[in-house]
Amino acid sequence: MPNSTMMMEFLLTGLSDVQELQVLHAVSFSLMYLVTIIGNFFIVLVTTLDKGLHTPMYFFLRNLSILDACYISVTVPNSCVNNLLHSSVISKAGCVAQVFLVVFFVYVELLFLTIMAHDRYVATCQPLHYPVIMNPRVCVHMTLVSILSGLVYSAFHTGITFRLPFCQSNVIHQFFCDIPSLLKLSCSDTFNNEMIILASGLGTGGGCFIFIIRSYIHIFFIVLKFASGTDRAKAFSTCIPHIIVLSIFLSSLVYIYLRPSGNSATIQDVVLSVFYSVIVPLLNPIIYSLRNEQIKCAIRKIMKKIF
Repeated sequence: MPNSTMMMEFLLTGLSDVQELQVLHAVSFSLMYLVTIIGNFFIVLVTTLDKGLHTPMYFFLRNLSILDACYISVTVPNSCVNNLLHSSVISKAGCVAQVFLVVFFVYVELLFLTIMAHDRYVATCQPLHYPVIMNPRVCVHMTLVSILSGLVYSAFHTGITFRLPFCQSNVIHQFFCDIPSLLKLSCSDTFNNEMIILASGLGTGGGCFIFIIRSYIHIFFIVLKFASGTDRAKAFSTCIPHIIVLSIFLSSLVYIYLRPSGNSATIQDVVLSVFYSVIVPLLNPIIYSLRNEQIKCAIRKIMKKIF
C-alpha cells in the first residue's frame, strides 16, 4: 500500500495492440482531428470577420468552436503520437491534466449547448424581447459563469480521483486518461467517488438535457402554429440534428461515466469514448454552422476577398 501512491506513470492500451491497426487508428484520428480543427477555425474566422454575424447566436457558435478545437486537442494528438511511436506511456502529471481538461470541456460543452438552445428559444418564442434578454453583457456573463464553474467542477472531480491510491495496475484500458478507468485501478473503496459522479452527472447532464428538450419542444409548437411549410421544414432540419448530436454526446457519457467501476473494461467502452471525445467535436461545426446559409455566404465572401 505505501508504494501504491508512488505510481508515476500509466500505460494507455488504446484501440488495439496490433501494429497495423495502431497505424490505421493514428491515420484515421489524424484525419478527423484535421477536419475538426479546420472546420472550427473557419467558423471562428468567419464569425469574427463578418460584422453581420456579430449576434448572440454566432457569439456562442464561436465559443463552441473554440471549445471543440481545444477539447479534441486534449486526447487525439497524444493518442496519434503514441500509436505512431508504438508507445503507451503517459506520466501521472499528463494523466492528471487529461482528466482535468476532459471533465472541464465536457461540462462547459453541455452548458454551451444549453445556452444555445435557450438562445434559439428566446429568438423564436419571444422575438420582441430577444435584444433585451440576450444582450451582449448577458452573453458574456453566461460564458464566464460556464467557464468558471467548469474549472471548479473539474478541479473537484480531478482532486477526489487522484487522492485515491492506485495499486491494482497502471494499465488504463482507454486511449486517454478518464475517471472511470482510473477508478478501476484503485485499491481502495471507490463507492463515494461513484456516488459523487452519479449525483453530479445526473444533476448536470440531466438538467441540461431536460432544459434543451423543453426549449426545442416550445420551438416546435411555435413553428407548427405560425410558420409556413417551408419554414417548418427548415426549423425541423435545424433542430433535429442538434438533438441527435446531443443524444449521442449524453448517451455515450452516461454509459461510460455512470456505470459501476467494477464492470470489466471492453472495446465497447473505448468506442463509446470516441463518440463523446472525437465524433461530437467533429460533428458540431457541421451541424451547428456549416449547414447554416449565413455562415456559408460569409465564407464565400471571405474566399473572394482572399483570392
